[in-house]
Amino acid sequence: MAVKVLAEASPEEVRFAELQRRMAGVSQKMLSVTLQAMTRDGLVGRRVEPTVPPRVYYRLTPLGLSLEGPLAMVRAWAEEHMAEIDGANRRSQDEAATD
Repeated sequence: MAVKVLAEASPEEVRFAELQRRMAGVSQKMLSVTLQAMTRDGLVGRRVEPTVPPRVYYRLTPLGLSLEGPLAMVRAWAEEHMAEIDGANRRSQDEAATD
């Protein structure tokens, strides 16, 4: 999800607080850990303005931007097969309840 949000903003940077706002349901801790990993992997660039409190900005690197297409294909596949996945989950829960 972070790649999608950052790709939509590209080439502009997005502040951490704005990313968090756009990614409803994702905790601050999880977003922070995810962005750290993506930065370490070279997918995301990070810039800090030395203000109080610090302003932290993120943007996709060229490597990160190259993920946009493949991830869009995965999203499309998931949306196309969501009913089947939901059905499999229901069957699994039903089987677990009868065991």
